[in-house]
Amino acid sequence: MSEFRAALSGDDGTLRAAVEAAGGEVVAADADPDAVATLGERALVETALGEPAAPVLPVDGGGGPHSVPRAEASEALASVVAGDARPVEHAMLSVTVGEDRRERALLDATLMTVEPARISEYAVDAGGRRVDRFRSDGVVVATPAGSGGYARAAGGSVIAPGTGLSVVPVSPFATMTDTWVLGEEVVLRVERDEAAVRLIVDGDDAGVVPPETPVSIAVDGRVALLRVPEA
Repeated sequence: MSEFRAALSGDDGTLRAAVEAAGGEVVAADADPDAVATLGERALVETALGEPAAPVLPVDGGGGPHSVPRAEASEALASVVAGDARPVEHAMLSVTVGEDRRERALLDATLMTVEPARISEYAVDAGGRRVDRFRSDGVVVATPAGSGGYARAAGGSVIAPGTGLSVVPVSPFATMTDTWVLGEEVVLRVERDEAAVRLIVDGDDAGVVPPETPVSIAVDGRVALLRVPEA
């Protein structure tokens, strides 16, 4: 039986030690690995958006069941080396602003009013219909992999792969505001702003979005993340 080969991203020595302790070999990302193990959310995002040739095991890759806590990294990697992990397809996103700007995301995209104590009005459309309009500090659209992060902190639910996108108002003005799990494409608009509204994609600032400019957030590609029995 050939030796298990793992590539690493963002490692501080934790993942290498776990792979080697389990009898695997650490190789470069372009050396045809059997899996890629990432440490930290940024390493996970960069690896996933780089279209890895092997399934990815996220360690400390944000909240939710797609990621393994650092304290369980050794046990999880031992399961991967033993062949007990299974790949689960996770959605990635394209984020298009108007007709020109386009970004990619693994976890979430957020429209956020820049100045504190300033509330803007946002609209959410899906499937060719208006879902809702509300006043809030912002609105976040998350994939299942991202639903356990900022979207959850804002009041959304953690959702399973393949169920759609989580859409959550951030600090809404009304006391009773819904959250939604919608299909594979959502369109956001800033209906009215009291201050500049910025687009934040996987934690990175992607610039200002003018009022009435459609921001289309759609499933565009998938990445295989490894699920270990203990997770």
